[in-house]
Amino acid sequence: MPTVRLLAHTPDPETLVAAAAKLCYSSSDAATLMDGLTPKKTEDFINMLSEIGHESPIEHISFTFAIEGVSRSFLAQITRHRLASYSVQSQRYVKKDQFDYIMPPAIEQNEEAKKLFLESMNTIEESYRKLAALLTEQQLTDIADPTPEQRKAAEKTAIEDARFVLPNACDTKMVVTMNARSLLNFFKLRCCNRAQWEIREVARQMLMLVREVAPHIFAKAGPSCLRGACPEGAKSCGKITEVRKLYRVKSADEK
Repeated sequence: MPTVRLLAHTPDPETLVAAAAKLCYSSSDAATLMDGLTPKKTEDFINMLSEIGHESPIEHISFTFAIEGVSRSFLAQITRHRLASYSVQSQRYVKKDQFDYIMPPAIEQNEEAKKLFLESMNTIEESYRKLAALLTEQQLTDIADPTPEQRKAAEKTAIEDARFVLPNACDTKMVVTMNARSLLNFFKLRCCNRAQWEIREVARQMLMLVREVAPHIFAKAGPSCLRGACPEGAKSCGKITEVRKLYRVKSADEK
């Protein structure tokens, strides 16, 4: 199961967004921009931006997440969201001779599929170890008595090529930073039931975390069907009621 932690975010994010909006729609200058921004006025500014579709002010705030327990397949998907910054655990510098892997739920629930999957992971792990060892020794062929430093350098070069056999299931970790506007687009696409299960779960966790920090900005965040008909047409998951229940913001009486 993926694990997401919110590491950092822009301080007082909603007030900053309100200040940016205030500059757009009033004669305020830099010296007085933050003056008079009570919680109510801040909420009003953010609601106005949402109603008229003016999203550029929310680009001024950003959120940084640590994501663990995800696959390299997930990495290929999330990096398609290009308005973000990524720092990913390197397979060049981190040896994966006993790598963890992510097993899709559909495989785990099928005994025959699970058995085949585990056998494949064990075979790949053994191949990776053997390749790394063979390539390390190849690097040291002309060195009679290699020092620990030379052996370490040879191994580092060896695992650069040995990693080519590692599967998409191989685990990885990353730090991701997105601004709020990019996050809204990310949630719109990846909280949808038609998104792949792994990135959908990460997106759900990210949304729950940012709602705690900026509840008004992300009050309506989530898949497109929260705000109207499902855009998937005939390919709809058919579970719009359940999806809306999962992502809607609870009222004060329900909390």
